[in-house]
Order: sequence, then structure tokens, then C-alpha cells
Amino acid sequence: VFFISLSLSLQLVPLIGFISVGLGSAVLYLLRLALYSPDVSWDRKNNPEPWNKLSPTDQYKFLAVSTDYKNLKKDRPSF
Repeated sequence: VFFISLSLSLQLVPLIGFISVGLGSAVLYLLRLALYSPDVSWDRKNNPEPWNKLSPTDQYKFLAVSTDYKNLKKDRPSF
């Protein structure tokens, strides 16, 4: 009985590892979205609209495939 449970627990180690890595990366991505996304406003008194303070050269997407943010020009009015 001990050898069967030991072999089953050794087979579950990779599964537990991959599930842990997946859950950890999901939690880190949600924290990144909550803390660094311009769409989220945690301080409504001092900065109720944080998306208005973004310049065109700020990269807020997680992955920008074909956009070079250094060469963008402002295409909206300042408020």
C-alpha cells in the first residue's frame, strides 16, 4: 500500500508544479492589471481619470507587436 501511494504521489509532482505555475502567473497578471492599467482608478479623489494623463508614448498594453511607441504623436486634445 505504501509503494502504491508513493508512486502516485511522485506522478502527481509535475501536475502540481504546472498547476502552481499557471495559477501563479494568472495571479501576477491580475495584479499587474490592477496596479498598472490606466483603466483602473484606485484613488478617486486625487486622480479620478488616470487615462487622461497618459502621453502617446506611454506603453500600457502588455504586448505591443508592431507599434513603436517612441515615434507616436499626440492626436487628442489636452484637458
